[in-house]
Amino acid sequence: MGAAARPITIAGGGQVRAGTASWTDPTMVAKGVFYPDGVTTAEDRLRYYATQFPVVEVDATYYALPRSEQSKLWVERTPAGFVFDVKAHALMTGQPSEVKRLPKVLREGLPATLKEKARIYGKDLPAELKDQLWAMFVDGLQPLKEAGKLTAVFLQFPRWVFPSNEARAQILDAKERLGDILLTVEFRHGSWFNEKNADRTLRFLTENQLPYVVVDEPQGFKSSVPPVTAVTSPDLAVFRFHGRRADTWEKPNIPPNERFRYLYDEDELADWATRIAEAARSSRETHALMNNCSGNYGTTNASQLAELLKQYQA
Repeated sequence: MGAAARPITIAGGGQVRAGTASWTDPTMVAKGVFYPDGVTTAEDRLRYYATQFPVVEVDATYYALPRSEQSKLWVERTPAGFVFDVKAHALMTGQPSEVKRLPKVLREGLPATLKEKARIYGKDLPAELKDQLWAMFVDGLQPLKEAGKLTAVFLQFPRWVFPSNEARAQILDAKERLGDILLTVEFRHGSWFNEKNADRTLRFLTENQLPYVVVDEPQGFKSSVPPVTAVTSPDLAVFRFHGRRADTWEKPNIPPNERFRYLYDEDELADWATRIAEAARSSRETHALMNNCSGNYGTTNASQLAELLKQYQA
């Protein structure tokens, strides 16, 4: 394993891993951007990525349920010590999913009214199909889990999920369904951290030892979650960087690589390096994931952040 791929052990704390929220974005795999010449297959890309960073977030599982065959390949293609954070499927977090992208067994089990729709929501699923969806998701990750390469499943809730007893119950239901797989939570509406709800949100996550995903993102919108640094689990702290492009943040029909196209400067990253190192003193492991995966922005910033964190290492 290359030196660049080793996590950084913070003095008086745990390990920090910096990486990106994708290794397959089309703008990232374009010739001459991040991958060397000749690194053109899915296998070669993951093998190369794992020599540069010790963690990656899987976003493909948001669109399609993971398959154990694919998880086995991820295990085989990455060195010992490399880990994955896996994004929960859309139907698991209140987001819609295209019916055609669901496994055949789930499509065939849908009621006639849902089969006719292009997109459906998890709340529309009959209870037995919802159970099956979660079971298939967990089963698809087993090879990663058994190899010790699955750190957490990441639940990113949409902008229309506000603080409520129903929303908190949904999070606890997800935790129960995932069993001994660690669950992390990211909110997409600022009301979770307004004056009325901030303390309750952090107390709820801490009492249930659910790692809170600290975000850096454009401010000034109703969906804007403030950059509150909080460690709510002794096992894991997570930081996600979405960039600061206010002009595209809530604009409809913007592709992700354009919405998050923002290159952090070193001063911005240095401010966060201090906060990440401090969080690492309260958590066994800390992940810093660049979601500004447009071209080489994410990989450049992840490398810069890792270098900045070395000043805090043991």
